[in-house]
Amino acid sequence: MPEFLDQPEEASRQYIDAVSVFTALEEARLDEAAVRGSMFWKSQDGVEYLIRSSAKSSQRSLGKRASETEAMYESFHTRKTASKDRVAALEARLESMQRLNKALRVGRVPNIVVDLLNTIAKAGLSDFFMVVGTHALYAYEAEAGVRILNSEAMATQDVDLLWDTRKRIQFIQKMGPNASMLGLLQKVDPTFRLRSRSLCTAVNASGFEVDIIRREAIDKDPHPLKITDSEEDFWVVQAKRAGMLLSSKKFSSIVVSTTGQMARMTTVMPSVFVSFKRWMSEQPDRDAKKTPRDRLQAQLVEALIASHLPHLASS
Repeated sequence: MPEFLDQPEEASRQYIDAVSVFTALEEARLDEAAVRGSMFWKSQDGVEYLIRSSAKSSQRSLGKRASETEAMYESFHTRKTASKDRVAALEARLESMQRLNKALRVGRVPNIVVDLLNTIAKAGLSDFFMVVGTHALYAYEAEAGVRILNSEAMATQDVDLLWDTRKRIQFIQKMGPNASMLGLLQKVDPTFRLRSRSLCTAVNASGFEVDIIRREAIDKDPHPLKITDSEEDFWVVQAKRAGMLLSSKKFSSIVVSTTGQMARMTTVMPSVFVSFKRWMSEQPDRDAKKTPRDRLQAQLVEALIASHLPHLASS
């Protein structure tokens, strides 16, 4: 029995076209973010000054009114309008592409995972997390243009997010006051609650779990560590060799949900996944029920590299 099923040609073409629109929208949103906030003239003691106001309402003067500052003002507003129009056009185009994704059955990632990734991205937090574990297989098969046929290898009711504690200060600044990761999850599904016996895990009313893990404490890493100062939020659990995953080269792919929605998933390189899963399967304290799947996943990804992703073999 074959291990992989190639995507039908029509679905494969649709995925390529949809990814092109998705990545163009990512770029357009970055351009739009660069002109977030406003720029206006303010009079003080009879002199006009050009003021730049950030999205968080902080203000700074760019100088007195003159030909140079007038050019800055015009350029800013021209770029802001163009960026806004481009984002709107690409968002409309992406909606159309996502409907086609659903019609052609392009994706099969659980909807909640794609919604979670997009919510994290919208909050500007993607650089602080990476997906590790079983769900990484969806990124690899998307890159290869195949479906992994072994349902046992893909079956899971949780997603593991590896949080980069090296960027903790930047993360807290980005989150802002009174925000929490649990609150962010509840934007995806309001039924998410922290498990009382495992505060690194949130579970929703359907039994789907989100685990937030971290590298083992080294140097000046605080431990134990709560992800924010919010009264109710994740206490992040240490994971063996997670530091190695954080320091390894990252792999990113656009994944598609069963309803056609798209998101960028960042994880580890396939070769790193193989070596990590093999290592896990050999650990004496590993749950004996999980070791067969660790070995199975390592074998499948290794075969996928050999058959469809040879350019990633040594990455």
